[in-house]
Amino acid sequence: MTMTAATLAAPDGATLARRRLSLVSQPGASASRKADFARVGTRCSTCNLRELCLPCGLKAPDADLVDDMVYARKRVKRGDTLFRAGHTFDSLYAVRTGFFKSSVVLEDGRDQVTGFHMAGEILGMDGIAAEAHTADVIALEDSEVCVIPYTRLADPALQRQLHKVMSRELVRDQGVMMLLGSMRAEERLAAFLLNLSQRFVARGFAHDEFHLRMTREEIGSYLGLTLETVSRLFSRFQADDLIAVQHKHIRIRDVAGLRSVMNRDKE
Repeated sequence: MTMTAATLAAPDGATLARRRLSLVSQPGASASRKADFARVGTRCSTCNLRELCLPCGLKAPDADLVDDMVYARKRVKRGDTLFRAGHTFDSLYAVRTGFFKSSVVLEDGRDQVTGFHMAGEILGMDGIAAEAHTADVIALEDSEVCVIPYTRLADPALQRQLHKVMSRELVRDQGVMMLLGSMRAEERLAAFLLNLSQRFVARGFAHDEFHLRMTREEIGSYLGLTLETVSRLFSRFQADDLIAVQHKHIRIRDVAGLRSVMNRDKE
């Protein structure tokens, strides 16, 4: 999950790379519960998320290469792990339904959230280079993924398509570092909410009303903010009539106002 320059935040690239390298060399922690496989086959051609997922932008006959493949589906219950750091890489995972978070373990034992992922996004690319995953990916609600064996992507046309997906992830990572390094706390949270809004719209949902699957502590970890700061900013945004908050339910009252929070230092 994980964005553009006006989106979410994570540790700087060099630090995160060192953590990931150290995690790869450690045996992966065993998941407390295993995700369930569904043997029902799924084709890209019948999926309403195809324009957000791996086939996005493919033209015939290259699109037929993806459509001809049948994927197994895996159900992942809330709180269960899709894969853990150190686990052997053999597949990519396309999110069909649900919501995931990715995280790495810091040297002091704390979890650092590095992304949030929703339907239509690809998980598991972190494991391609070292043939082992470098992060834990956990379901934030009952979810389902398509399992795409990496060996099935050997065709040059599919490799090019995968490179495009990876390129989009690199652009998001650059945006994350820019956000963490240059934005104030209130700008980070405003960008986070606006980015979620944009992502929900791309999936056919309302732009101004959604349910947060993650906790405020997880949001703070992702944005490089304390839980107290995140809670204070939610209260401030609500007092300023920018948003309405009821537990995890968010309604954006003033999109332009949220954008102005991000532009105050530029005016």
